[in-house]
Amino acid sequence: MAQPYDPPNGQPPMGNPQIDVICGPLLNFKNMDINSSESTWRGSVLIVTKPNCPQPRLVLRKAGPAAPDASADAPLYGNHGSPIDGLRLYEDPEKAFWRFSLALPLDSYEARWEYAIDGFHYTQGDLGRASWDFVVPSVNQSMRMMFHSCNGFSVGTDMDAWLGPNLWNDVLRVHAQKPFHVMIGGGDQIYNDGIRVDGPLAEWTAIGNPHKRRAHNFDNSMRERCDEYYYANYIRWYSTEPFKEANGRIPQINIWDDHDIIDGFGSYTDHFMRCSVFRGIGGVAFKYYCLFQHHIAPPLSTYTTDAPQTMQAVNGTAGADPRQLENTYVLENQPEDDSWIVGKRPGPYVEEKSRNLYMRLGKRIAFVGVDARTERTRHQVNYNDTYDLIFNRLEQEVAAANGDIKHLIVLLGVPIAYPRLAWLENILSSPVIAPIRLLNKRFGFAGGLFNQFDGQVDLLDDLDDHYTARQHKRERRLFIQRLQDFSKTHSARVTFLGGDVHLAAIGRFYSNPKLGIQSRHDPRYMINVVSSAITNKPPPKAVANLLARRNKIHHLDHDTDETMMNMFDRQPGGIEKSANWNKVTMPSRNYACLTEVDIPFTNGDGPTGLEGGTIDQIPKDGHSPLHNGEATAGAENSAADGFGSDGVMPGGLDVAIRVEIDPQNKEGAADGYAFSIPPLEYVPSESDKKRPHSWRSHSLHGRHSRPQSGNNDPPRPSTSIN
Repeated sequence: MAQPYDPPNGQPPMGNPQIDVICGPLLNFKNMDINSSESTWRGSVLIVTKPNCPQPRLVLRKAGPAAPDASADAPLYGNHGSPIDGLRLYEDPEKAFWRFSLALPLDSYEARWEYAIDGFHYTQGDLGRASWDFVVPSVNQSMRMMFHSCNGFSVGTDMDAWLGPNLWNDVLRVHAQKPFHVMIGGGDQIYNDGIRVDGPLAEWTAIGNPHKRRAHNFDNSMRERCDEYYYANYIRWYSTEPFKEANGRIPQINIWDDHDIIDGFGSYTDHFMRCSVFRGIGGVAFKYYCLFQHHIAPPLSTYTTDAPQTMQAVNGTAGADPRQLENTYVLENQPEDDSWIVGKRPGPYVEEKSRNLYMRLGKRIAFVGVDARTERTRHQVNYNDTYDLIFNRLEQEVAAANGDIKHLIVLLGVPIAYPRLAWLENILSSPVIAPIRLLNKRFGFAGGLFNQFDGQVDLLDDLDDHYTARQHKRERRLFIQRLQDFSKTHSARVTFLGGDVHLAAIGRFYSNPKLGIQSRHDPRYMINVVSSAITNKPPPKAVANLLARRNKIHHLDHDTDETMMNMFDRQPGGIEKSANWNKVTMPSRNYACLTEVDIPFTNGDGPTGLEGGTIDQIPKDGHSPLHNGEATAGAENSAADGFGSDGVMPGGLDVAIRVEIDPQNKEGAADGYAFSIPPLEYVPSESDKKRPHSWRSHSLHGRHSRPQSGNNDPPRPSTSIN
């Protein structure tokens, strides 16, 4: 392999001015163009510098095949590589954001690329790396993915018990042996909740009268202080090792969730969510979400109560405030990135349109990231027309791919196949809680039970976030049925990624066994990989055990069942995390690896790797393995190390969940558990041919897009349909 670009003695090359870097580099994946003539990988690198610095320049070169034993001979650029000039996205008197846009030709082999930035110098005096590298797939390869969520600490976490982001060390170890092509952030890449504890919202949060809190202004002075807080928190966290190292070497894809703004944003009562302070911090958080997590210019201004032009979205974003633009540059009139699926209208609490994602993750995998925060309220996750935009884009992309797309990855901020907690919702929202709430309001009794924003039980905002919450059940059901129809039409497997809940689990939808459909032919078989948190502390094992006891078989509709899968067949490192009988929830910090596979998985179709042979019967229910790939699930699965299987089975995936053994271990030692998802070979059944597309007769929220609870669903048969 060629030597990386390395300035002599760590100094800038002669003639190149010093670039004072505050944060970065941050590497993003944007999309791929795959066609018969030439295929291209597109991404970007972001750095944050001191203001008034000269235009920075990145040098890029192909270093050769990713693996030492690759057979191809890679052409190499010269020692200093190909130059790329930085594009200034934003600058104010404190900092400047620069983006380098990358477009790389894909080759017949998996390739390693290296980049450096002329004159690069950290302002804190730490030179750090002189160059960084990353790996892109071959033109015939699907991407190898790493998925994570909840990458930060909740307010009040005992930092002596839960040391920093140690599990990123395991990510980097796995990456060094078998590189990830992309790391997918499922939300809460950063925790900004401290803004209400030791930040500029502390005094506002402490206002005892909820009416005064709701009526409080969000003027330009408060906006400036919140802006400083969000920016400083991003700089601190994105400069923390080993997360910092991963940011520069593994291309990122991100969606946001509540903690990227503030805990519970979108799920408090509507009259409170519409208060000026929440609308204001929503805008400031969106600004830095655009810059740090997506490498795009932010809106010209964000919401304040003393600039009328910012108080209502103009063309889908807040209007310009001359005070915010004083001594400030914001890049304008840039073409929209083709990875975006931009909503038609602003969210209810953020003066911005939602930004959903579509990307091609290599030869056979497509990806959709649903922005489930910008449009969220207590009664909806997304607008009906946003779902239409997403599915219209999917139809266009699949048609253009000419049958190459075999698997669709759907990224959600919260799990969609997960144990029901309706009984807990009923208790926490029942009249029984009212006397306790009154005592809390007057005397501070049971203060930890209630949040300081709207006075509701603190857990309710988390429960209301879940797709399985009663008010989201209709929207959830119709969304899944629409994906089922997509899967049938295109014979493409659908897999969900979701985090948020601070434990690991595998949920799945599947055809009711009475239909007699094997998994490889079953378009209703959809896995939900639940991986959370990579950094935040997990819940107590009693909570994980309670969730496992709630692992019932539910009926989404007449033909679709759902339940959790047995995955965790032993305790990681022999350290007890949950009860020995609990095989479905793992309360320990974790992340997931997804790799295209080369094993036969399906019922009775050949070798399985099991000593006892194959499974040749369709299980009676979802508490049993549904196919061979599930029957081999656990710590002994060959993919548990996170590397996946060798070779390719078009459309199938190995899924490994890497689980931290001991949070006190700074090296992030982890154990793995794995199983396989079969590709889909859809053969229409007689019932499928006769049954209409059920989702088409209903909007996802009922008539006129008004939010409805599950109680307004059509009458249910005697079995439990939800």
